[in-house]
Amino acid sequence: MKKALLTGTARRGRRTALGFVVAVAAVSGVNPAYAQSVFSSNTTPLPGLPDSQFGTAGTTSVTGGAATATWPTPTTQDDIDQGASRLYGPTAIPATQRPARPENTAENDDLNQPVEQDLNQQYDQPADDDTGPLDRTQWEERYREGADSPGMRLGTFVLRPSVNQSINTEVIRDHGSKETRNYLATGIRGTLTSDWSRHALTITGQGVYERNLNGSQNNADPNARIGADLRLDLADDTVAHITGNYSFEREDVADPNAVGNASEQAGVHQFETEASIEREVGRIHGLAAIGASRNVYTDAKLSDGSVFSMKDRDRTGIDGRLRLGYELSPAIIPFAEVALGHTSYDRRRDSAGYERSSDNYAARAGVAFDFGEKLRGELAGGYQRVAYEDSRLDAVNAFTADGNVSWSPRRGTDINIGLRSTVQDSTAAGQGGWAEYQLSSALAHQMRDHLVARLTGSATLRDFQGSGNNNVTWITGAGLTWSINRYLDMTGDVEYETTTGGGSDQDILRAGIGLTLRR
Repeated sequence: MKKALLTGTARRGRRTALGFVVAVAAVSGVNPAYAQSVFSSNTTPLPGLPDSQFGTAGTTSVTGGAATATWPTPTTQDDIDQGASRLYGPTAIPATQRPARPENTAENDDLNQPVEQDLNQQYDQPADDDTGPLDRTQWEERYREGADSPGMRLGTFVLRPSVNQSINTEVIRDHGSKETRNYLATGIRGTLTSDWSRHALTITGQGVYERNLNGSQNNADPNARIGADLRLDLADDTVAHITGNYSFEREDVADPNAVGNASEQAGVHQFETEASIEREVGRIHGLAAIGASRNVYTDAKLSDGSVFSMKDRDRTGIDGRLRLGYELSPAIIPFAEVALGHTSYDRRRDSAGYERSSDNYAARAGVAFDFGEKLRGELAGGYQRVAYEDSRLDAVNAFTADGNVSWSPRRGTDINIGLRSTVQDSTAAGQGGWAEYQLSSALAHQMRDHLVARLTGSATLRDFQGSGNNNVTWITGAGLTWSINRYLDMTGDVEYETTTGGGSDQDILRAGIGLTLRR
């Protein structure tokens, strides 16, 4: 589907929870992307991806909502000693992987040593330190330095923007009918990162604007998202985060809540904020957080020119969570997590007379792991319950499985997997909601120095408990990214999507080619 459908905790607005969740956030140096909240946000479950893996704006939907990966900043030995185990600290090269320095030698002395050439040395010894084989960490650093654009320095910040301009085509087949549209898409993506000696601020933004080349603009599917994360280093073992997010997207036509006979589906404005604090006491890792969200829906436009109000769905949620974990080793931390929340609709009763405000309860257990660039991530399983204030609406009870994994089986090949389970509110009379399970994957392989091949896939199952109307959406895609230079890429993608079951029978084929300019 062109956008990820999310759930029931006000994270996709479908619900939010006020709760407490116990858990360890992550291993020493684990990226925040791996420490997922019980109530997922409206982005893809995939972890952050580099620019070369996003593909063509307007065509790729599986990776479209992923965050932009930021490579680790240079880290001093003092940073490693004092903050190596911070839950959201930068990923640093462990001291055990760094070459040993001779005793009584200053850090910069080795840079001033003269080059010695010994013609009598053994044949199996390299003539120069730089000509020997590179280990994985050294190769990754050199590859990134050569491939990544340097960005623009703005005072104490570094801005890395990119713009993709593409031309695309889309063919939709729905219950025997066929519709084709050709359109231009402009995708903007950027990351603003602070370069402070203490604390850190990261702001990420992305958006896609589409314009049809023929016919009306009703089928255009714009979306935008911006987020900010302020990390406060309160003490050696205590870190606080304050985050804020805004997103806009149109409801997908395959969404069970989509309006039938609409020429333009409703737009969804979502606002989120959260404050969290993390603490390490020996091997114990803990996190406590509280957040709030707000969802506002625009009117849907019907084919006869009239509008359909969606104010029944406007709502506000508050959720809290606690998370607790135990460090078995620097690379493995099992954890437990619990949450409690409440969602309140602006209107006590909807147009059908139902009270849809609800309470949300969730718990899960899992493990966070970090084996360096080779393998890292988080996997968890649990249970979630959503109870509505209206006794006529059945509560939704669902087993959940969540997580994401980044695996690099060989040099130049990256596999990212994301798994999410959520509960969504329904707008149908007499129905409370449904459980939704989404699995996303992205594979990227560097075929040549400047050529990256990509494969993506996604499966979304909607489980309408107590009925046989379950449906499944499958998405598969392939693409290439040719890096002309460090500032300019050419992209090409094709994607196929199909939805079956529950009265749905829709197939969508998309293809596009574009240029990405980055700085």
